Amino acid sequence: MKDCRYYAHSLEGKSESEWQCLEEHLRNVAGLARSFADAFGAGDCGYLAGLWHDLGKYQREFQEKLVLANDPEAHIENAPGRVDHSTVGAWLAFKEFGTTLFGVVFAYQIAGHHAGLPDWMHEIGSGGALSNRLVGCKPTEQLLKCIPDGIKNQPRPKLSLPGGRPLKDEHLHLWVRMLYSCLVDADFLDTEIFMEREKAAERGGYPTLAVLKERFDSWMSKKETETSDTPMNLQRRSILGICRKKAELPPGFFSLTVPTGGGKTLSSMAFALEHALYHGKQRIIMAIPYTSIIEQTAKVYKYGTDDDETIEKIKENGQWLFGEEAVLEHHSNLDPEQETRKSRLAAENWDASIIVTTNVQFFESLFASRSSTCRKLHNLADSIVILDEAQMLPPEYLKPILSALRGLVLHFGVTVVLCTATQPAFRGKIGSAPAQFEGLGDVVEIIDDPIALSDAFHRVKLAIPAVGSPMSSWEELAVALRKHEQVLCIVNSRKDCRELHALMPEGTIHLSGFMCAEERSELISRIKHKLRNGDPVRVVSTQLVEAGVDLDFPVVFRATAGLDSLAQAAGRCNREGRLNALGRMGEVVVFEPPHAAPVGLLRKGQDAGREILRTKEVRVLTPDLFEDYFSLFYSRVNGFDRPQFHDRLVVDAREFHFQFRTFAQTFHLIDGLEQVGVVIWFKGQHVDSQKLIELLRLRGPDRWLMRKLQRFIVNVPKRCHDQLEREGLIESIHGYSVQACPGLYRPGLGLLCDDVQWDPEVFIQ
Repeated sequence: MKDCRYYAHSLEGKSESEWQCLEEHLRNVAGLARSFADAFGAGDCGYLAGLWHDLGKYQREFQEKLVLANDPEAHIENAPGRVDHSTVGAWLAFKEFGTTLFGVVFAYQIAGHHAGLPDWMHEIGSGGALSNRLVGCKPTEQLLKCIPDGIKNQPRPKLSLPGGRPLKDEHLHLWVRMLYSCLVDADFLDTEIFMEREKAAERGGYPTLAVLKERFDSWMSKKETETSDTPMNLQRRSILGICRKKAELPPGFFSLTVPTGGGKTLSSMAFALEHALYHGKQRIIMAIPYTSIIEQTAKVYKYGTDDDETIEKIKENGQWLFGEEAVLEHHSNLDPEQETRKSRLAAENWDASIIVTTNVQFFESLFASRSSTCRKLHNLADSIVILDEAQMLPPEYLKPILSALRGLVLHFGVTVVLCTATQPAFRGKIGSAPAQFEGLGDVVEIIDDPIALSDAFHRVKLAIPAVGSPMSSWEELAVALRKHEQVLCIVNSRKDCRELHALMPEGTIHLSGFMCAEERSELISRIKHKLRNGDPVRVVSTQLVEAGVDLDFPVVFRATAGLDSLAQAAGRCNREGRLNALGRMGEVVVFEPPHAAPVGLLRKGQDAGREILRTKEVRVLTPDLFEDYFSLFYSRVNGFDRPQFHDRLVVDAREFHFQFRTFAQTFHLIDGLEQVGVVIWFKGQHVDSQKLIELLRLRGPDRWLMRKLQRFIVNVPKRCHDQLEREGLIESIHGYSVQACPGLYRPGLGLLCDDVQWDPEVFIQ
């Protein structure tokens, strides 16, 4: 029987002899945190934070709570009736090291290991601010005597700056976050090992990058023998070869400028695998702007294709690319039926070799304060981050986003690949005074001659409206679209999409963000099937089909917009170059729509695009045009720091006075635009949302059910939501807004919210 006077965790229904000793837990967490922080040279800091994180559990009140109540959740302090046990260790660190780097950094980590990284001083209220907690903490002499000398008396940790470079003010918060991540993940894991041993045993075991590279090479070799030597396929092979060759270049920032249809999904992975093995990187993370693209990309990495019919055959014979178990998808629209217990665990701390996630998940985690969200951050060290469709990074958040990326590259061994056909102007100064800020430094282009490559992928002829051309009416456009049996028309808002679609022949497909993810996925699959079979198919869509959705129309119409949007639309035209083989080109018709784009960033992009087209003779969209366009566009953006990164995380960084929690509450790439989700009625091919809604009504929300319902949520502007609520068209079920009557959601059109002019301009999809 072990000799233990103080406990970290109890087990319900078990005697004290089977509980976890506090000193054992402290040393376990310290060891794990050290191993995590060693990745960026801060092992000593990780060790001490782990050793001191639960010193408050030596309090008599905590032990009484644990012993007398046999409360297995007593360690969860941010719950009613729980004992604050995190502030004591923070206080001791502050007492031992004072207002130095060590004192404050340890105080943030330890004080926040349950409740989240705190503000130094809250902007609104100050009850939970770190400064107040440290002043208000009064450990008794009795408590301090209870702490073993071997735990309490620790030397000052060895200071080793991450990346071996001095930390700039803008990156000090990132260092604190990474250390915090090491502590909280170590704490979560050791607690899990003790309390849920079977769950802990299921973690890990993902194929290594070396194994995955073997699978990749084998798959690509097989694919090359099975595909014909068309000019398009030869170009893709050339791009793949260049990516493999350039992978030996030193880690840092890279751009991969490949025209749409050039195979950048697989070529970027080829670069990442080669680069990872050559430079000893640990994992590959691909961040993608839209869930519609993420589902497609994850399928390609798992099976080697995104075609559902082919995937079913692949599943039967087992001849896939990386395989289902090797690729971790982490996004809100993932069907729970596709999840395994193992993948759910890996999503908690990204303990997998290949991760496919969203920009929202990636960047909001980087700036989060909650422990459960931050625990994955230390696994970014020594990784490769591929930012797919990099031009989609929201301008109003670029200052903190680019700063964090610079910090990851400089100090944490990360390689970043900006992957797109339309590279944004991220180098040097961005924007104009007073909003101007410093962008990225050296960015190495992987493709030797992007302009020549763009010429080689010339598959479409552009019809651009003359300067001063009058706006077309929807009626005129409908007549023009009817002349083509296979045609895609992309407009600037959901309202425009509905108006034009109403004038089109029966059978025309409508696509917009007023449709749930389940229906959009089904429709995109149907469109691809019709295109492959040569069947007539007309589509009117918002720009949700532009970035990364693999459609191949002979004719595409596009409302005037930013130059990047025009290029992305062109990428849905003659994508595979089949018309070239027939001596023809795809047709991309740019038109002036009856309504201007919504006020805001979309309008600024439209105006900047028009100016480029007016001042330059554009017949082909080439990479140099995009640099000019983005420079012009960014010069018109009012601000790049919407969540006040400089004020909350940089200006007082030398004193380590950070506003972690306040900043996290304002850094929301989507939620900040006051969108509200409505669960709608839709009967999909495999599941009926009304049956799920009844389950919600009967048993309340649980993780599996809410993940299922996520595919049936439509986000609407808050004022539109409130109007639907007043009219009794939606109801609240356990706090979730749910369709309450027939007719609100119409398959083929989506949610019939009349007041669509309230759409925030980013949510024009």
